[in-house]
Amino acid sequence: MMMASMSVAPLSSPPPPPQSQTTPQRLAIPGSYGWPVIGPLSDRLQYFWFQGPKSFFTKRMEKYKSTVFRTNVPPAFPFFVGVNPNVVAVLDVKSFSHLFDMELVEKANVLVGDFMPSVNFTGGIRVCAYLDTSETKHTLVKEFAIDILRRSSSTWVPSMVTSLDPMWDSIESQLSNSASASAFIPLQQFLFAFLSRSLLGADVTADPEIMKSGHTMIDKWLGLQLLPTINIPILQPLVEIFLHSFPYPFWLVKSDYKKLAKFVQKEAKETLERAQTDFKLTEQEAIHNLIFILGFNAFGGFSLLLSTLVTNLGEQKSVHEELRKEVREKVSSDRGLSSETVKEMELVNSFVYETLRLAPPVPSQYARARKDFDLRSHNSVFEIKKGELLCGYQQIVMRDPNIFENPEEFVYNRFSKAKGGNSLLEYLFWSNGPQSGTQGPSASNKQCAARDAVPLTAAVFLAYLFQRYDDIDISSGSITALKKAK
Repeated sequence: MMMASMSVAPLSSPPPPPQSQTTPQRLAIPGSYGWPVIGPLSDRLQYFWFQGPKSFFTKRMEKYKSTVFRTNVPPAFPFFVGVNPNVVAVLDVKSFSHLFDMELVEKANVLVGDFMPSVNFTGGIRVCAYLDTSETKHTLVKEFAIDILRRSSSTWVPSMVTSLDPMWDSIESQLSNSASASAFIPLQQFLFAFLSRSLLGADVTADPEIMKSGHTMIDKWLGLQLLPTINIPILQPLVEIFLHSFPYPFWLVKSDYKKLAKFVQKEAKETLERAQTDFKLTEQEAIHNLIFILGFNAFGGFSLLLSTLVTNLGEQKSVHEELRKEVREKVSSDRGLSSETVKEMELVNSFVYETLRLAPPVPSQYARARKDFDLRSHNSVFEIKKGELLCGYQQIVMRDPNIFENPEEFVYNRFSKAKGGNSLLEYLFWSNGPQSGTQGPSASNKQCAARDAVPLTAAVFLAYLFQRYDDIDISSGSITALKKAK
């Protein structure tokens, strides 16, 4: 996940929600899809090679003088049969919010656009992420996921803290023998073990191969599914020729996936039984949805988010002392690190929310029009036809200057109550829905079931560091120095 260079800036009172000063103007949606084959291929090369995703959308916003326009997004030509790259881009907060109105849009098979990886990657079934809210199976699986998080909530933070100890012991050991240490592999090992225990009730130590290589198996499984949609800004044109021109086959990770499924079937028996008795899922439906929840939703998302959090921490050295002071004021000998104490840490939580604003783990969101409707941006109204695919690129949406002051800057205290920024949470959309101001995740919407658990987990991760260390030095995402607390 790439981030623009960011600097710390003070935050004044947040801007009020946008209010239309005049009647919005009704306009035809600008932009075009170009000639068949040529248009999508040209846009794909611009998106991945010549411009990059953020610049691709920004240049078209400037060209059309609109945050809503028609364009193509990858994957496209030559070997993506049946994939339609045509989208309507929605790039301001107001137009983007239509993606969450399930009366207007539907989400069947559009997790990463019109392209859907083979169901062989998910045991031959469409897992919850590819189901629309109108499908009965979506209700069952979504309620199952919410129930998993509810049941694990009381042990989530203690289990996480216990798992963080060996992770940072490992990094300290690396630093004793070298000038820097990468946190990525220890981070992924920590995440796989912690999430397997908390989400599945499965102990990775029961399977030595899974304990050693489970995180790598998930990485390969994710990579092969998503390669056609991921920006890799190096080694062009080889990337376009070999990684972005065709979908990769499941058989390349079939053996690993079977091992993961066997691990879940054997070690997550209690969770699987509950899925079958309480939520009427078959064992196979439960196994493959659990692998997706564990691997795609949780492990994949946290690998990106926590890595970005570490990078941001390195870039925001000047705020370390303030964050450390807050952590240590809230955590004492009689009040340890817990969900309650972490929720009281306004600056720590604001730092996490700002990271989610500028670099959401899932950069793009999609939805297909369920019916004809009027889509509104801040100053215009556009007609959307049933069946049209809407695409929102969050790294631009979350920089909407009508909502966020100094939108390009990393403002560590932007979301703190002291600055009044907590009201901005209703415009923070990383979870496929707003962070506050609605009923939250439910079977009737597609919002991430872990809307609240994800920022809490990132805040615990941050608080743990400032509780454990008096000083932390980070350069380009690598740990260069750690001074343990006295």
